[in-house]
Amino acid sequence: MEEANEFIDRVKNGDVLPMITSCSPGWVRYCEAYFPEFLPNLSSCKSPQQMAGAIIKTYWAKKNNIDPKNIVSVSVMPCTAKKFEIGREDQSAAGVPDVDISITTRELVKMINKAGLRFNDLPDEKFDSPLSEGSGAAVIFGATGGVMEAALRTAVWKLTGEAPDSPVEFNEVRGVEGIKFAEYNVGGTAVKVAVVSGLANAKKLLTQVKNGEVDVQFIEVMACPGGCVNGGGQVIQPAEVRNFVDIRAERAKALYSLDTARAVRKSHESPDIKEVYANFLGEPGSHTAHEVLHTSYKPSSLSK
Repeated sequence: MEEANEFIDRVKNGDVLPMITSCSPGWVRYCEAYFPEFLPNLSSCKSPQQMAGAIIKTYWAKKNNIDPKNIVSVSVMPCTAKKFEIGREDQSAAGVPDVDISITTRELVKMINKAGLRFNDLPDEKFDSPLSEGSGAAVIFGATGGVMEAALRTAVWKLTGEAPDSPVEFNEVRGVEGIKFAEYNVGGTAVKVAVVSGLANAKKLLTQVKNGEVDVQFIEVMACPGGCVNGGGQVIQPAEVRNFVDIRAERAKALYSLDTARAVRKSHESPDIKEVYANFLGEPGSHTAHEVLHTSYKPSSLSK
């Protein structure tokens, strides 16, 4: 929601373009070190991990009359860079870290096995509100192109006058290719986008943008080839599997099938997201939203 709104604002107000996604902490750190000239292009949105922690320690804490200092927020991620991200500056909406502990999916599996939990036999339970039900747009974030597609679902809906029949699937940005381009006609406006995964590909694309060889308005970058489904914290597959199966493509396929099966597939249609905006944030891009859900960047010492 915030990223789509930020993109629309930049396009309408002639702000810095292309806008570049900021959900991959490995990529953000790389940008700060090696492409600091693109820091104004980075979306100011925190990553999903940090946004969730920030909402838990602000809105959810207030709603349940809990001191944020008494909340321990733990994330489970396919990414090792998320461990670094929780210690970044400007990631403490409630005056305490948005997220206290980040473990990888591989670590969680080890914990489950060590404890002898039969995960499939556990009873169904509802998650604590306000983030109990995710949308299909949230599910596909893990695949390269998923962040772009999720943002486009809401941006196109907004740019076309909040048309109820705005498109859901943007197949051109899907797939495990390292660099992908697409162009969409949105309400008479041409929107050119690029999706890149793997930092070697990011370096190639940004160099082309810097040299004026590529003209796009929106770029998604993920540090890991194939996206988060191929993150450094994921369960390691044996050679007999990874040598013959494109695990990135299979995991992405699973996410897209989950998205297709969801009743709610666009971020702005999520009842929980609507509740958070109605009762706390106000609207995308509001002052409160910026205080809670946005962050800042600065060049690292490596860039000097």
